[in-house]
Amino acid sequence: TLSVLRKATDLLERRGITIDLSTLPWDDVGVYELLKRGDTVGVFQLESEGMRRTLAAVKPTNFGDIIGLVSHYRPGPMDNIPLFGQRKNGLAEIEYPHEKLAGILGETYGIFVYQEQVMQAAQILAGYSLGDADLLRRAMGKKVQAEMDAQRQRFVEGSKKYSDIDAAKANELFDLIDKFAGYGFNKSHAAAYALLAYHTAWLKAHYPHEFYAASMCFDMHQSEKLAIFVDDARRAGIELYAPDINMSEAEFTVEETRDSHAVRYALAGIRNVGEKAMDAIVAEREANGRFVSLDDVFRRAPAGSMNRRQLESLTAAGAFDGLEPNRAKVLANADTLLAEADRASRERTSSQHALFGGDDHEEQGLRLVECQPWSRMDQMAKERETFGFYFAAHPVEQWRAVAIGNGARTHASLIAGGA
Repeated sequence: TLSVLRKATDLLERRGITIDLSTLPWDDVGVYELLKRGDTVGVFQLESEGMRRTLAAVKPTNFGDIIGLVSHYRPGPMDNIPLFGQRKNGLAEIEYPHEKLAGILGETYGIFVYQEQVMQAAQILAGYSLGDADLLRRAMGKKVQAEMDAQRQRFVEGSKKYSDIDAAKANELFDLIDKFAGYGFNKSHAAAYALLAYHTAWLKAHYPHEFYAASMCFDMHQSEKLAIFVDDARRAGIELYAPDINMSEAEFTVEETRDSHAVRYALAGIRNVGEKAMDAIVAEREANGRFVSLDDVFRRAPAGSMNRRQLESLTAAGAFDGLEPNRAKVLANADTLLAEADRASRERTSSQHALFGGDDHEEQGLRLVECQPWSRMDQMAKERETFGFYFAAHPVEQWRAVAIGNGARTHASLIAGGA
């Protein structure tokens, strides 16, 4: 996640926007609106389906709520999430185990959540030092009976002395604290997680193009994750441009459009092409200019950057569409194109060029055979194989209007709505 944040800020630097995440305000409206919608795909610690439903139900409105949810979303304390949400939103009365605990339990609506609260409760109610309170917390975690008996006696006696609490109530409070101490989370640890969650949510809320591009850079080789990001980005209205041999970099990038920006799909995000090979092709393009034809691509392709498998994957993904939109034609001429790449590579290696000022191959151009383009269904199937998911279109897209008209809802909308 730290790498994603760094990548996103680097992408913003490319268009002259400098962001210091450490100076962000804690009350950003856009962040909390995003969290309340459960729109947290890609947001650190908050992206699971269950957590997204929890966010939509609890509706966090401050940083403390984020810390609380990060701490709650584990076996054990998870059972308290409904009560936490109800109390936070005024649907249930906030009650405290003892009035003296209101100060330490106020931020969590009367519920023990953190290990620090366990220690503070022992300090406030029974006069423990914080050092002794930490020993109590550890004893409660280990559940050694003899040690627990000794701690209980000390707690009961201290509660009477410092808070005038009778033995029955003190034992009740000890049992309650013991229950929460068993799975209490360290608040400082949870706060560090919540900080990263806030930063990623802020980027998604305010600079979604850079957020998605950076996130996908670090999941380039996991097609399942890429599919989730692509679907989520499109649901959010973010335009994604297909991979292009003249426009894409090896990684995901952000391009300026007439009205806004778009995420450009990475060449290395295509299956079976290799990141180093795509880096080499991009470096050649940046050094010597854009490719002007298929011939040009294969003549200039660095050694090892273009074999049959790479050619097939790049073609199926549409990376050559700007030079030759008939993908079937590119594959039908694969042998010719690869032979030209091999010839040009050997010529560069041996430093032998045409003796009389010019290269016949370059002047004449390659003679490529014509063929019928793929059908729409064939093209979608090949994209599915190459990306790991449907990219440009989906087979059921033609039925979208019919489905919506009959009340169908997308999976993403169900999660976001908490239904």
